[in-house]
Amino acid sequence: MLRLAIAGCSGRMGIALIHAALASEGIKLTAATVSAHNPLKNTDVGTIAKVTPLEFKPVDDLSLVRDNFDTLIDFTTPEATMANLKVCQRYGKKMVIGTTGFNGEQKALIQEMSQELAIVFSPNMSIGVNLCFELLKQAAKVLGESVDIEIIEAHHRHKVDAPSGTALKMGEVICDVLDRNLEKVAIYDRNGITAPRERQTIGFSTIRAGDIVGEHTVMFAADGERVEISHRASSRNGFAMGAIRAAKWLESKKEGLYSMADVLFEKP
Repeated sequence: MLRLAIAGCSGRMGIALIHAALASEGIKLTAATVSAHNPLKNTDVGTIAKVTPLEFKPVDDLSLVRDNFDTLIDFTTPEATMANLKVCQRYGKKMVIGTTGFNGEQKALIQEMSQELAIVFSPNMSIGVNLCFELLKQAAKVLGESVDIEIIEAHHRHKVDAPSGTALKMGEVICDVLDRNLEKVAIYDRNGITAPRERQTIGFSTIRAGDIVGEHTVMFAADGERVEISHRASSRNGFAMGAIRAAKWLESKKEGLYSMADVLFEKP
């Protein structure tokens, strides 16, 4: 039985993860965290998620429950995730990271820590989104340099990083196939009178509105036709179930940095 901890259990994603964990075989939810000033810190985790009480409360320091879990799922903030990563490294715990918005230094530290512990790190845990990543590879191979590429993403008003980590990952996947450097070809803003579009560039458009869970479309546009690959999430359940699947897959791993592609498409 995999003993699971959930970071940020009172947030929208945290609550979805609680529901997914309780619905999954082979999983026992045994620990959870919230921020130090969260008013729900003294509330039963089950009550937070509006399910049957689970007889334990969240903590604001993961090290306080280090003996209570084997794997942590973290969809919080870069700062909180890095703190939790250090705890997991210190006590030999595994980690599934769905947090986005990391800077280069933080990503490098995750890579370094993976030499000592097993980590699944992905900007999107959705099985459907990760299938889209594979489809994007095929589209980029076939369409190559003959199309203009635009990436459009939409999320709820509370999301603070833009473009989304998933949108950036989509750009990286395409650039890997086409041998481009995303940092050099990405266009994040168009305003006023602009020059004609350069074929090598990849445009990003960001929408933040209402309670949109997550929508991503990649447009491959040529003269006379276009191909679009899209994913739309109507709830957070898909992300949560993907993270649970990653946590189960990670049970057999001792160390290393893995992606959802490894989880979903690893050859036996």
